[in-house]
Amino acid sequence: MAIVWDNVVTGTVFTILGAILGILFMLLGVLIIPRIVNMLTPNIDEEREIIRGNQAVARYFGGIVQATIIGMSIIIGAAIIAGLLG
Repeated sequence: MAIVWDNVVTGTVFTILGAILGILFMLLGVLIIPRIVNMLTPNIDEEREIIRGNQAVARYFGGIVQATIIGMSIIIGAAIIAGLLG
């Protein structure tokens, strides 16, 4: 019975640590990705264009950020699962 509780405690600790690391990486990504997009498009000020109501820039910028968040979520989820099964 002690082995079962050890596995439960270990799994819970790894899940909590993975969740905390995942949240930190997602926050870091959300802070860094818009800056990278701004560096890649130096002639366009995305924030100003979005404020002015430019839908094309808003959809482009939003799509890039969304794709990055989804990609990072998949990678972080795979790392957490690999750590639990490892």
